[in-house]
Amino acid sequence: MKALCMAMILLSGTTALAQPVPVDAPWQDRPVADLRGLDKVTASAKEILVKAGTAATFGSLTISVRSCKIRAPDQPPDATAFLDVVDSRGGAADFHGWIFANEPSINLYQHAVYDIRLIGCRAS
Repeated sequence: MKALCMAMILLSGTTALAQPVPVDAPWQDRPVADLRGLDKVTASAKEILVKAGTAATFGSLTISVRSCKIRAPDQPPDATAFLDVVDSRGGAADFHGWIFANEPSINLYQHAVYDIRLIGCRAS
């Protein structure tokens, strides 16, 4: 019985022996952020393409993209963008930070009326 349990532990461990992802794996710059905006009042979604270094508006929000990056091809796919989001109506706190496409806890900017989600980064 002990031998069977040990064999099962060893066999189950071989499937989980994937190579760790290096923390310092290089990210590659892309010039365009692909965002999706959701207006919660009208339940309408809109694709928003914003070039790095420029801004776009969605409702009362001004969304500036400082940087957009993807992981190297030999890494698990992901994208990240540094956004500055300002509401012209005031009341809501401005947002300045990174969001990630494939991280559920940090892939979304939430606002009382709007949500902004990063879909990915494009070459053009």
